[in-house]
Amino acid sequence: MSAPEGATGHGPAEAAAVDELAFDVADLPGGAAAALEAVLMVADEPVPAVQLATVLGLPTAEVEALLHRLAAEYRGEDGGRPRGFELREAGGGWRVYSAPAYADVVGRFVLDGQAARLTQAALETLAVIAYRQPVTRGQVSAVRGVNVESVVRTLVSRGLVTEVGTEPSGAVLYGTTPYFLERMGMTSLDELPPLAPYLPDLDALEDVDEAEGAR
Repeated sequence: MSAPEGATGHGPAEAAAVDELAFDVADLPGGAAAALEAVLMVADEPVPAVQLATVLGLPTAEVEALLHRLAAEYRGEDGGRPRGFELREAGGGWRVYSAPAYADVVGRFVLDGQAARLTQAALETLAVIAYRQPVTRGQVSAVRGVNVESVVRTLVSRGLVTEVGTEPSGAVLYGTTPYFLERMGMTSLDELPPLAPYLPDLDALEDVDEAEGAR
């Protein structure tokens, strides 16, 4: 039986090779740097350099060098004007963000997002979880002095906090998510400001775990 008209006869491996050769970023207007910018502009979350390298068909080291060069260019380090946006590494990847210097301007534009902002109670609860994770809901309540059940649910629904395990008592342990790092513009929890010493040790809150697990 003959192959359908237009069929190439390539197997999966050959088809993949053909797809890889479908374009060469060097032939595109602006070259690899412009192609990298085009991908970053449509990314709604940080993209690892390895993934960007795969998409562009370039060595990872070359893409990482391009990322750092673009980041410096956007900051105006090459003598050009600083841009209203910047390229940052956060949450395990790279993404374009609005520059902090223009936060007030952007804030005025995003007025319809006011209702979606976290309350002071949610921010305080998130801070306790970030600095003392893994931590139980009861321990967070003990630190804050109020019930945080609904607040923790809100943080979980926003993707900032997630369940990371359980204590022997059965109490659920919570920790922050990669999305939390992304929103904070950090790559690791090690970048958190040194605030933890001002929070009580979790060892002093062990009784709280047992009470929570019994509920």
